[in-house]
Amino acid sequence: MLSTFRDRSEAGRALAGLLEHYRGSPEALVLALPRGGVPVGYEVARELGISLDVLIVRKLGVPGHEELAMGAIASGGVRVLNDDVVRHFHIGPGIVGAVVEREAREMERREREYRGEGARPEVNGRTVILVDDGLATGSTMKAAVSAVRQQNPRSIVVAVPVAAADMADEFRRMANRFVCAREPETLEAVSSWYDDFSQTSDDEVRALLAGSARQPR
Repeated sequence: MLSTFRDRSEAGRALAGLLEHYRGSPEALVLALPRGGVPVGYEVARELGISLDVLIVRKLGVPGHEELAMGAIASGGVRVLNDDVVRHFHIGPGIVGAVVEREAREMERREREYRGEGARPEVNGRTVILVDDGLATGSTMKAAVSAVRQQNPRSIVVAVPVAAADMADEFRRMANRFVCAREPETLEAVSSWYDDFSQTSDDEVRALLAGSARQPR
């Protein structure tokens, strides 16, 4: 039986053990998806001695059922829609547009909050390791992959502590490499695989990014 993780930090260390190939690589870059992916990505970057930054991605929740994703947006103007969900809930273009606009404002806020006036990291020609705390619907990670692919990376690695088997297969086709520590047959909620799945705050994200920047490479 697959065991749960104590918290996101432990999950990150477990994930780092599966990414040894990238240890000390100057061209490798961990891009964590805030907020929950940042504690995981921090441990991956720290253990392997590689750079850490964030890629802002926002889920587009179905109005009235916000936990259900009808898509996602990411930095760089990327938008991914789940057409099946949109059709099932009869969501018109105007409603989609309103949700996109709201989430785009939050995405811009987080860009300022986490990065300030700093520039986004250079992705062209690098191996980008996209990290989150788990994959449920996969919408945000799909948007992240699309956003990074537009910037001509050398390769894209999707790395998560836990994902359902069918989702893992989908990302093996989508990315150059998929790395996962736990692949249950079904995954009702990412939180069920953590003893402590408390919300990560903006302050924690900033502190982890600052701490990673001080780590020797």
